Amino acid sequence: MQLVEQHIISKTDPRYAAIDRASFASKNLYNAALYEIRQSFIHQGKRLYYNQMDKIMQKHEAYRMLPSKVSQQVLKLLDKNWTSFFAALEAYREDLSKFLGRPKLPGYKDKTHGRNILVYTIQALSKPALKRAVIKPSGLSIEIKTKQANVDQVRIVPHLGFYVVEVIYERTEVQTQVHPALMAAVDIGVNNLVALTSNKMGFIPRLVNGRPIKSINQYYNKQRERYQKKMSTNHHTSRELERITNK
Repeated sequence: MQLVEQHIISKTDPRYAAIDRASFASKNLYNAALYEIRQSFIHQGKRLYYNQMDKIMQKHEAYRMLPSKVSQQVLKLLDKNWTSFFAALEAYREDLSKFLGRPKLPGYKDKTHGRNILVYTIQALSKPALKRAVIKPSGLSIEIKTKQANVDQVRIVPHLGFYVVEVIYERTEVQTQVHPALMAAVDIGVNNLVALTSNKMGFIPRLVNGRPIKSINQYYNKQRERYQKKMSTNHHTSRELERITNK
């Protein structure tokens, strides 16, 4: 099975600047490739698939700003977004009642503030560094210590004011020894987040109070509504809204 080890890279981290530059370059490539696909679809009615886009974009400056393996992952992600768009479009044509409107084309990321995910497959990670339990992505002058040995890939995901480095690794599933006669029952709720009991001798039933979490959620919803009222109709988020959501 695949598991994820996460590392938070904040703005105060010396590695942040290098990651931010790469994420910005990823955004530029995403937008440049998206332009080519949109033009082909809008004016010619044809969809450009990943293999076609890879050949087209290899000569583009935005493609060469990143290691080729990373640029390829950006284009594959864009290709998946278009696949999702066409699946939604087909569902829309079959049953309009399931949608509020016609699915929109994949949109551009903000020219200035936009950032895009970075994906480093095992081919784009330093092998000598991995032997030292260190993640060293190709083209990035950073190192990240890891506890994992069987690393499959690394994703760097942009957030407001920080990045999350996701180390994807493999672990063999091991069946835990269980007693076939023992059972547990769990009831999930709101005011009582969890009600738990078991037929195990001596087990004390438990109630987990959900009201503190409920209160936090209600406060967040009120703050979210307040910030949304301040935004113009053509904006879906703001820095303040993203900040409280992250918190």
